[in-house]
Parts: sequence; structure tokens; C-alpha cells
Amino acid sequence: MTVRLGSDRVEVVLAALLGAIDVEGGPTEEQRMVLGALCVHLWERPDLDLDRIIPLGPDEAAAALPEPTERRTFHEVLVALETCRHPLTSAQLERAEQYDRALSVSGAEIAMFRDLVTQGVATAATDFARFLDTTMPLRFEPSLRELPISASEPEPAIVDALRALQDLPVGTLGREFIEFHLRNDLPLPGEEGSSLNHFYVAHDMTHVITGIGTTAAAEVALSAFLLGIEDNDINMAALLSSLIVHEVGFGSAGKVTGESHTLAAPGAAELIATELARGSRCAADFSTIDHLAIAAVPLAEVRARFGVAPPPDPHDGHHHW
Repeated sequence: MTVRLGSDRVEVVLAALLGAIDVEGGPTEEQRMVLGALCVHLWERPDLDLDRIIPLGPDEAAAALPEPTERRTFHEVLVALETCRHPLTSAQLERAEQYDRALSVSGAEIAMFRDLVTQGVATAATDFARFLDTTMPLRFEPSLRELPISASEPEPAIVDALRALQDLPVGTLGREFIEFHLRNDLPLPGEEGSSLNHFYVAHDMTHVITGIGTTAAAEVALSAFLLGIEDNDINMAALLSSLIVHEVGFGSAGKVTGESHTLAAPGAAELIATELARGSRCAADFSTIDHLAIAAVPLAEVRARFGVAPPPDPHDGHHHW
């Protein structure tokens, strides 16, 4: 599955999405920015003008989008657009749910967003914590998945194994992993107690391989990159988690506290769209492989193996290449 669309299918998907965010006076400026960036940088249709596209209603959208892959793409983009309406309102939720029902698509975000609007941040955050408990273990570093984990106690055995990576030659994946933590002043996973330490090993490896940094927009872009590689439930859960933490702001993931309006920042929408596109050109998903098993391999060779191309602008403040 892919988030890319055939050139001749972009306009109808845009029409359906515009209909799904046409509430309370129409799409917000941030929603339009994100949709426009996807149109140009991911779907490569800069000729399309959002103002000239006639929105489709739920039943019209269902008739125009019969293919399951297109419906999934529609839903995933709609989730991102929902997070870009501040505040998220009942009108937006109800409109989105009308389209989801008509197209027979759904996702884990529906209950969380509904609770956010009707019951408040505390309930939604509890929903999110349960969601992480289910999805995060799927993204743990493979060789660490069976080890006991503590939310409060450090894991010295893992720290020792990771520190040993600094003895690898310059330019290897493992040595660059150490440099990533030093450059960003981050503790190595395991130095502090966290139920997500086994996740952070794999997650930080993907930062290194993609060359994507640690700004709020970059964290969302990293998840978008992975969804671009392979549109599966694990990667969609990663993107949803990033959007909740960095765009909606009602949840947190370990060391990260909630933020909001991230995609409204200058260049952020374009960053997400270009990383979706860059990910879609990769040869295979490397986010859940055994990274520690290839730590001694030169990073350039790892990138070549998986088809990871340089970012369009490595010096934009969101990358280290």
C-alpha cells in the first residue's frame, strides 16, 4: 500500500478531503497549508488550485473512491487534517465521521478525538496511553523485545551495549547513533528509566538512517517518512502518535511533552509532504529491522541498501546528513 496517488486521481481525492473539512466557515488556514503541500510535494500536482475544486459530499466521495487503497489514503490524510483544526470541534469530528462511514474506513483516532472534544484532555490522554501500550511494543528494537523493561529503573546492560558502539569506525551506523545522541544532548536509551527505552533504540536508529532531526516538525516528518515507505498499521500508528503529541498536544510519549500547531510553523507542512515523498521512494522499510545487528555497517551503505536519498535541503534545520 502507498500514500501516493495516480496523477489522474489526485483531484478527486482532494475534492473529497475538502468536503470533509468544510465546516464552521470552511477549512482552516493550517488545513489548507497541509493539503496544498501534499498536493504539490507528494502528489506532484502543482497545477491544481484548491479554490477551484468543488468539494464532494460523503456519498459522492464514496462513489468516486471505490478502491480500498485510495480510501485508506483519504482516511489517513483526513486524520492529519483533523489534527490541524484548533480547537478540534464536534462539527469537524461529525463531518469526518460521516465520510468515514460512507467510505467504510476507520481508525484508532476516532475514540480519542471524540473523548478530547466531549470529555476533555485528561480522558483523551488516558486513551492515548492505552494506545501507546498496544502499538509501541511493535516498534521496539527486535533484539530487546523479550527483555524485561522498567518505567522507573535504568537498564545498565543496554547502556553498556550501546556505549560500545562508540568504538566502531567513524561513519558506521552504530558510531553515528552515538554521535546523534551527543549532538542532540540526549541520554542513551536505558540511562534513565522509561517504558519506552526499547522503542527509543529503534526510533533513534531511524533518525540516523533518514537524517531527520529532532525538532517538533522533524519528529512528525520522521513518522510521515515511514508511512511513505510502507502504508501499514504500525507506521500509521507512529504518525498518529506524532500528530497527537506535536500537533494536537493532549498526549506525551516518554521524554516528549505535548505541543500543538506544529504544522502551522513556516515550512512545516512542506517538510511533512516532502518526507512522505522521500520515504515513498525507498526500497524497503528499515524501521523494525535489527539495527544493532548492522551497527558496524557504514551508514552510507545502509542508506544505499534501503534507497534512502538525501533530503531536498539538508541544511534546513530539520536534518543532519
